[in-house]
Amino acid sequence: MVAALLLIMYQSLLPGLLCVCLGFLGSRWFSPRLGVLLRSPDHRAPKLAATVVTLIPLILIAVLLPRARGVILDAPATYRELLGFMANTVLELRERLPFDIAAQLPAGAADVQRAIASYLASKAGTLAITGRAWLSGLLFAFVGLLIGALAAARPSVIPLRPLTAQLHLRLTRFGETFRQIVVAQFWIALFNTTLTAIFLLVVLPLWNQRLPYTMALILLTFAAGLIPIVGNLICNAVLTLVGLSVSPWVALACLAFLVLIHKAEYFINAKVIGHSTHMGVWELLAVMFVMEAVFGPAGLVAGPLFYAYLKKELEASGWV
Repeated sequence: MVAALLLIMYQSLLPGLLCVCLGFLGSRWFSPRLGVLLRSPDHRAPKLAATVVTLIPLILIAVLLPRARGVILDAPATYRELLGFMANTVLELRERLPFDIAAQLPAGAADVQRAIASYLASKAGTLAITGRAWLSGLLFAFVGLLIGALAAARPSVIPLRPLTAQLHLRLTRFGETFRQIVVAQFWIALFNTTLTAIFLLVVLPLWNQRLPYTMALILLTFAAGLIPIVGNLICNAVLTLVGLSVSPWVALACLAFLVLIHKAEYFINAKVIGHSTHMGVWELLAVMFVMEAVFGPAGLVAGPLFYAYLKKELEASGWV
């Protein structure tokens, strides 16, 4: 399992792994319900569930692609422009703030502004070459979904041979860990994204204010929301900076809204994720910091999942 997980990280197959778990759990969730609904024999329900799970993304793509094609295919370019926009906003910070506040900034603040802007610009340059990796990730995700659905439709073989039994046990624990962490975080991210979309698309326009890159910000909120704790900090910083590009009052409104929505996020993660996996907030932060340093942004997503699985294996062996 360690070798397999390391191979997945080094070969950038994490989207495929996550979608394998989604396809498997989704098919297992649909299977009994389809069996009751269609009154079909038990051996047909898993195959029907696997078909439904596989067809759902294809149907969504067919329906939404004409409208969302630019959002999906041009996502790296859009976020590259967003990072450049944020870098310019940081450099123009003194001009955008009220004079009384800008005058209070220390002399060394200009150097800090330039350092932050240079960092954002470097990340924008990195995104310029990620278009192919983005499309590859989408392909891996769909193939992983297909594999997970087919695996769920496969009939169980009893009794299992020793090696198969051990692999089945490990994969069962990993799947349980995925269900506890990723599924819970998915609903948290969806809830946060819905409220953010209402704020950006409804509340701000009522005040005759609109933020640039609105759709990109909504998608970023969902993607970053899948990362426990750190994701909300990223969203808060980006939305506040973009709001500052419009006016200081819009930035303040964005910050107040985000604090209002996310003020309990640490406790939600500790309750939903930490309680079910016996992980503290400090453990999550430490693991994500190390994994991000080793594997980059993918490590932020994989860190809590891999660590929770490791802890589950150690607890099952009586080591911790």
